[in-house]
Amino acid sequence: MLPGVTTAAPIRPLSRLDPDLLERARRSLRRRDPALGKVIRDVGPCRMQSHGDPYAALLRSVLFQQLAGAAAKAIERRVKAHFGGRWPRPDALLAATPAQLRSLGLSRQKAATLQGIARAFAEKELSSYRLRRMEDAAVVEAVTTIKGIGEWTAHMLLMFSLRRPDVLPVGDYGVRKGAQLLYRLEDLPKPKELEALGERWRPYRSVAAWYLWRATETITPEG
Repeated sequence: MLPGVTTAAPIRPLSRLDPDLLERARRSLRRRDPALGKVIRDVGPCRMQSHGDPYAALLRSVLFQQLAGAAAKAIERRVKAHFGGRWPRPDALLAATPAQLRSLGLSRQKAATLQGIARAFAEKELSSYRLRRMEDAAVVEAVTTIKGIGEWTAHMLLMFSLRRPDVLPVGDYGVRKGAQLLYRLEDLPKPKELEALGERWRPYRSVAAWYLWRATETITPEG
């Protein structure tokens, strides 16, 4: 049994990013952080898209790790085409041989991680139902017990599938780079430095992170 999956459902309902909450977050962040507020004004409303149910979102996050977007999307298309045009069900993914998965462009390590996810769901150690009802820290604890899944993947799951509003992926290069540009830091902020910086964004750190990604697209070298 994976640690964390037996966590009882919280008494209070878990917040999820919806259009109303996104707009409240945008107004709050503009008011509390003038530097981030400029990016928010330039970019406009937050358009954070959902990456589907937790199982598919985990598969997608692993596939996209350490790959350029175009390369990852090409592999994603090949994987889906091999399994009938969609993400494979756990039993179908487990039935595939390592050679078959590698022929689709997956590395040996990524193929093993994808099958580790499939095994956890097939054996009911994880389920979309449970993950949606677990607190953020419990989600991170549960999914990172799968070999090959780290905190970054867990944070992407929380933000883009479970739609949690207060997640700050402190290890993400794009978020760190956005903070460096926005606050004119000499170096990329270390995770602990970014964590401290992000205290001003609570309880909307997911939305702040999305705008930090956009900051890398909107801030010129001249500022």
